[in-house]
Amino acid sequence: MGVLTETRTLSASRGAGLHATQETLSRDALAALQLERLRVTLHNAWTHVPWQRARLEAAGLHPDAMRHLDDLQGLPFMVKNDLRDHYPFGLFARPVDALARIHASSGTTGKPTVVGYTAADLGRWADLMARSMYGIGVRPGDLVHNAYGYGLFTGGLGAHAGAERLGCPVVPMSGGGTERQVSLIVDFGARVLCATPSYALAIAEVAEHQGVDLRQSRLAFGLFGAEPWSAGMRDEVQARLGLKAFDIYGLSEIMGPGVACECECRNGLHGWEDHFLFELVDPESGAPVGEGEAGELVITTLTKEALPMLRYRTRDITRVTTQRCDCGRTHLRILRVTGRNDDMLIIRGVNVYPSQVEAVLMGRPGLAPHYQLVIERQGALDHLRVEIESLPGVAADRFDALAQDAQHHIKSLVGVTADVVVLAPGTLPRSQGKAVRVRDLRKAGPPR
Repeated sequence: MGVLTETRTLSASRGAGLHATQETLSRDALAALQLERLRVTLHNAWTHVPWQRARLEAAGLHPDAMRHLDDLQGLPFMVKNDLRDHYPFGLFARPVDALARIHASSGTTGKPTVVGYTAADLGRWADLMARSMYGIGVRPGDLVHNAYGYGLFTGGLGAHAGAERLGCPVVPMSGGGTERQVSLIVDFGARVLCATPSYALAIAEVAEHQGVDLRQSRLAFGLFGAEPWSAGMRDEVQARLGLKAFDIYGLSEIMGPGVACECECRNGLHGWEDHFLFELVDPESGAPVGEGEAGELVITTLTKEALPMLRYRTRDITRVTTQRCDCGRTHLRILRVTGRNDDMLIIRGVNVYPSQVEAVLMGRPGLAPHYQLVIERQGALDHLRVEIESLPGVAADRFDALAQDAQHHIKSLVGVTADVVVLAPGTLPRSQGKAVRVRDLRKAGPPR
């Protein structure tokens, strides 16, 4: 079924979702569809990408020989460096003059990763973003204020196209100009805010300084992603913006935002299995892990023409379940990304994810949701310092007590000893996109 026909035909249903038939396929029907589309994807990679063909041949996986989805597990993983090693277009399955758009990472740590899309790829992406937005409650006509960054970053244009596909007017604000963001949200009557969760908090903070109560605005839904965020951060965003906050997941190498998204139940993010094959593996051994166990998410694209990705290691740590959701959708649920494998810190033998520390800090009395983890060397050992701001109005003579309380709970709940420093409001830099949560002073280079 064509992209536009799919949306137009199924959007009339007010049942499980925008694409009600696809979203409620039986698990057997989903697996059959995945196998059919996997064969097409493998043919595309085999025919048009020499590097992929060499990998498939080495693994003894001819596209026509695929009988089961599990057969793909004989293929080695792809990683981000594979894209960098074939910079810029070496893994594309279409010539550049046949593409509709190109995106790329910032490339701050080396060659950027470059991704391409055909017109059909962009149509499917818009469909999945529209499906995701509909699933959280957004409806045609709802005004969408889009504060994701536009440009080479996929967030802004991905959310924009999905909102338009759904029939929503879009304010293409991008990041920055936070004072104006506040005024336009109020003046235009936005119903939906798209942003990173950290920038949503920055918008709330500026509004409060201006004396504007966004809880009294028309905002109803927040679609937040591009960085891991805790349940405590969700509570903070909702309390200060007066909306219902939803998590959305994606990465440019696979598509962009819209690979998975929460529904109204908010009990995990539905991974759209009609377009992606999801696996969960042990980060060390690469062996499959059981349902419900923590592991690294691996994704294979099933419908992408320009850049087929086969068993791509996302480095994102999560759990999945295939149990049917209360919303009626049958697609597996990703039970919230807790962190990235390459963001994990090892402090004196203890594995620590920034999101674990965030989960402890959010909601602690007197503390604001603005923090950074500073890693430095003390003698032969690594040392963690947590810098976090106080809430406005908290007296400075309470800072030490607040710090000791936070330090105790980090030790108790995360298992790592950290110095905590409470700072005055406004001390730490504010993010206009992905928040910088870690400053690693042990080596030169940009903060993560």
